[in-house]
Amino acid sequence: MSAPLPAFRHEPHGSPVAADERGRQIADPGFGRVFTDHMAVVGYTAAEGWHDPHITARKPFQVDPACAVLHYAQEIFEGLKAYRLDGGGIALFRPVANAARFRRSAQRLAMPELPEELFLGSLEALVRADAHWIPAIDGGSLYLRPFMVASEAFLGVRPAGEYLYIVLASAAGSYWKGGVRAISLWVSHDYTRAAPGGTGAAKCGGNYATSLVAQAEATRRGCDQVVFLDAIERRWVEELGGMNIFFVFADGTLRTPPLTGTILPGITRDSILTLARDEGLRVEEAPYAIDDWRTDAERGDLVESFACGTAAVVTPIASARGPDYSFQVGSGGMGQLTARFLDRLTAIQRGRAPDPHAWRHLL
Repeated sequence: MSAPLPAFRHEPHGSPVAADERGRQIADPGFGRVFTDHMAVVGYTAAEGWHDPHITARKPFQVDPACAVLHYAQEIFEGLKAYRLDGGGIALFRPVANAARFRRSAQRLAMPELPEELFLGSLEALVRADAHWIPAIDGGSLYLRPFMVASEAFLGVRPAGEYLYIVLASAAGSYWKGGVRAISLWVSHDYTRAAPGGTGAAKCGGNYATSLVAQAEATRRGCDQVVFLDAIERRWVEELGGMNIFFVFADGTLRTPPLTGTILPGITRDSILTLARDEGLRVEEAPYAIDDWRTDAERGDLVESFACGTAAVVTPIASARGPDYSFQVGSGGMGQLTARFLDRLTAIQRGRAPDPHAWRHLL
């Protein structure tokens, strides 16, 4: 039996952000720009295994120019939120699922698997240290970014022998400036996100890097986000650059593309599927062709589409465009089922509704 993992020690912060300045920053933090005082750090070497878990001041760290992550991109990450509950207290949303996905990503990138107790312990210790950074605004939360990078200095194509696991925390407001709104999509026919046998199901930085050129094209075309088709036939809708996608039909059926290895298994995606089945809705995890999406939307058989993910939760899709076509989805605004899932999820996350699946992880 392995020895129990050590608890996180806390290194005193020499100069935390002053309370009045912190209040100014979190009054309107936006998303991903306002960082808290601390970070969680754990080291790994082949000889020592996981060691020295601690909370320390958030600061830059030095890496050797030959650091493996800079050359061979061994890097994975996660994203989840801490919420201040309406009835008091703080909770994480489904962190055990994030821990499991982090281990699967590590397997795919030939990296050491982080034990669940270290993953959860890092989140709990960091949130307790920086709980005062959670914005007291509508939709406010603390966004947590656990990540792992290969830190060994060497030039050679092999798995590294040294790694750093770090968790950052960022005060967050609404993901979309001005609040939830229906978005427009550009359907990329030139670029793909992932191919069978690749890293599509892993949450690694490379997947997002390859999406940026397509997202830039979407922006140039006047669209908010890009949606990708499959890499083989360029026919089947897969996912957005950073969100899963759902389709709602007039007969009440809810469909989302299946997890065949090229799509990230989103935790918000899984939560929506669970809630839909709880309601007795007809749920399909099945392929959906771009031509069918267009035809179904134009004749009214498809009444809603929405995207989902940790950062934005649930986002209605207003329209989609391709090189020689454009179509509106439903009314072009927030659909009834889309709104219901958004309300149900946020109510569970913030303690305003029962939690039948024990998704809230109380601190």
